[in-house]
Amino acid sequence: MSRIFNVYIVPAAVFISVVMGGGYGTGREVVEFFTRYGLLGGLLGTATAACVFALVLACTYEFARVFQVYDYRSFFKKLIGPFWVCFEALYLLLFLLVLGVVGSAAGNILEQEFAISSHLGMAGVLGLVVLLVYFGREAVEKVLTFWSIGMYLVFAYYFVEILNNGRIDILQSLTGGGIESGWLQGGILYAMYNLAVAPVLLFSTRSIQTRREALMAGVIAGIAVMVPAVLFHISYAAGYPDVLEQPVPNYWMMSEYSTALLLMVFLVALLGTLVETGAGLVQGLIERIEMVVKTEADGALSQPTRAAIAVVTLVFGGLVGSLGIVALVAKGYSALSVGFALVYIIPVTTLGLVKIIKSC
Repeated sequence: MSRIFNVYIVPAAVFISVVMGGGYGTGREVVEFFTRYGLLGGLLGTATAACVFALVLACTYEFARVFQVYDYRSFFKKLIGPFWVCFEALYLLLFLLVLGVVGSAAGNILEQEFAISSHLGMAGVLGLVVLLVYFGREAVEKVLTFWSIGMYLVFAYYFVEILNNGRIDILQSLTGGGIESGWLQGGILYAMYNLAVAPVLLFSTRSIQTRREALMAGVIAGIAVMVPAVLFHISYAAGYPDVLEQPVPNYWMMSEYSTALLLMVFLVALLGTLVETGAGLVQGLIERIEMVVKTEADGALSQPTRAAIAVVTLVFGGLVGSLGIVALVAKGYSALSVGFALVYIIPVTTLGLVKIIKSC
């Protein structure tokens, strides 16, 4: 049972936890890439994204297993040789962008609900990221895994409450919903930029030992990561089209259509999810640095050094977050998607497969 958990659950949970904070936790990305294309169009977009996720993650996990590359620098040096620096440049931009979304979302929520300064709230959440990263990889993996499971339970309860809301017939709204042009592009773009974090989180796939395990783990993660998107998109039928204009759609939906108790539970869970998103990204960066800079006998960075790296990166992320969450999601993510397709998604599903086959 422990092996099944480490092989199939941990990689999916770690990947989902990083995706969840910026996108599912706030709901802004679901609106931007799915719901705005209509209620039926959004469902088609989520199905498209799930297929892309499953394919690319399966190829990525198998490539990492075959060549034993578990940090993104080693992974891309093996995949695209000297062009690996292209991914590094794009990832650092995405890294700061996601941290900006995380910090901005946290600041918005704390300011609206508790009248705490958005800048102070952002600083508090990013400070918790530093604390978590300080305790190392195992602590990050455990927190990300179990908090993701808890967040799924909160999402499920929220979904049930929305379905039981008597003010609107969600099924009728969906069946009568429209399909706006662009749903295919939205699904592909959503998967492409979110997949960019997969090579950074390869530290969670070290337990995978066979091709079957790698392929199954990739498919499971690809499908599981889209479950919250489908549930949230369906729930937005209750607040459609007003929900399209909300900076943090999930917070608005719960304020309008659920109980005060669920809203409070969700706020706590969401803030924790934003912390784990930041921690997962920073941990991936630290894994990459540890492969180059050997500061100790076992190759691991000291705890103060880990904390210092987290502080520096999170300060820059906080500055990006001051631009505002809506602008960050609408403009930043789409622009980076094409770049990641060229340096990662297309190569790993073509050149990567060729290299895997030749290695057999």
